[in-house]
Amino acid sequence: MAEAETGRGWTDPTCPVARTVDLVGDRWSLLIVRDAMEGPASFTEFRRRLGIARNILSDRLRKLVDHGVLVTSPSGGRHVYELTGAGRDLFTVVVALRQWGERHAFADGEPRSRLTDAEGRPLAELRPRGQDGAPLTAGATRVERVG
Repeated sequence: MAEAETGRGWTDPTCPVARTVDLVGDRWSLLIVRDAMEGPASFTEFRRRLGIARNILSDRLRKLVDHGVLVTSPSGGRHVYELTGAGRDLFTVVVALRQWGERHAFADGEPRSRLTDAEGRPLAELRPRGQDGAPLTAGATRVERVG
């Protein structure tokens, strides 16, 4: 998405991380995406699940639709929001955040929701890997800056 299309500047125009955070990095946007992964939902359903103020929900839904993360379609006299391909691609991001939270945001034994596969098994831990399949850390990578 070009800067001219958004009507505003980017935090760091050449960084994919910064641009992604600009689009979906606030608390509510990611929670909307997380909930949309369960299937199409109406404005009212999002509001009920998240306990979010109307004006904030309206703003975030508009932003996610404008940037191609969600699409709206009519359903029974109301509009529902569904993830686009770009929105579904955020599944890995949501899983990575969930796994980080499981390791670092809960005390041992503290109750929390679980994400499992269709057979009820825990997901494998996400880890970046190189082209050869070997695990990578931040220290084993570099960012090639432009301009």
